[in-house]
Amino acid sequence: MPLGLLGLKVGMTQVYDNEGKIAPVTVLQVGPCRVLQVKTKGTKESGSDPNHEGDGYDAVQLGFVDKDRRKAIRSERGHVTASVASNRREKLIKSGVTPPPKAECEPQRYIKEFRLEKPEDIKKAEEIKVGTLLRAEDVFKDIHAVDVVGKSKGRGMTGVMKRHNFKGLRTSHGVKKGSRQRGSIASNASNRGSGRPKKGIRMAGRYGASPVTIRNLRIVRIDVENNLVLVEGAVPGPNGGLISIRPTNKKKSTHGKVKQAPPASKAKAAAAAKKK
Repeated sequence: MPLGLLGLKVGMTQVYDNEGKIAPVTVLQVGPCRVLQVKTKGTKESGSDPNHEGDGYDAVQLGFVDKDRRKAIRSERGHVTASVASNRREKLIKSGVTPPPKAECEPQRYIKEFRLEKPEDIKKAEEIKVGTLLRAEDVFKDIHAVDVVGKSKGRGMTGVMKRHNFKGLRTSHGVKKGSRQRGSIASNASNRGSGRPKKGIRMAGRYGASPVTIRNLRIVRIDVENNLVLVEGAVPGPNGGLISIRPTNKKKSTHGKVKQAPPASKAKAAAAAKKK
């Protein structure tokens, strides 16, 4: 997963792009995000517990939106600043070990880690220091398409027709109050050995309120002054909902590539040659 940012969904509108075409866009307030931790796969840097051999993975932990200090618990305040008294921290200092650096900022309302797997993303993370403030233009400067993750709107407990687009049963005579039922589940009713229905069977239940990823959305515009990113298309969740945005991992993304004119047919080429 490449390095991304946290943000809020503002709403939808339409703007004209660089080609003069109108585009339906979703306005996202992205960042600024504070770097709270930089985790490494290998041995930790100076300032960590000497008995601990690294975090086991490469990641960057970001915080978004300052939280009122009086509403933050002690662990949340101690996670971002060294001014909070800590017995473990004092023991590390007495033993000659420098504690890990803190961001020295206000407690953060939203915290998320972005796992890094590609070497180029890990090299970028090594240049980032704890406490750095990342903005949209820093991460998405040369990016043409992004993936947006949001939490879909919750619709409560629904039936199979609304949740899974089932057709329902017949509405003719003989079918008593079954027009919106799912029908027989046949061999899915039992799973050999467990005695329970098979996993993944489509039935009535909670609909929505789950993470949804929309891939390969084109970046139409970046408003540097207001920390806004305009992406073409819809984004899951209500206005004001939390989202995370990162460069797309779609290999066959055509956004940002120069469009080449299709080759002329033989008939058109012959007609053009006669005119000459």
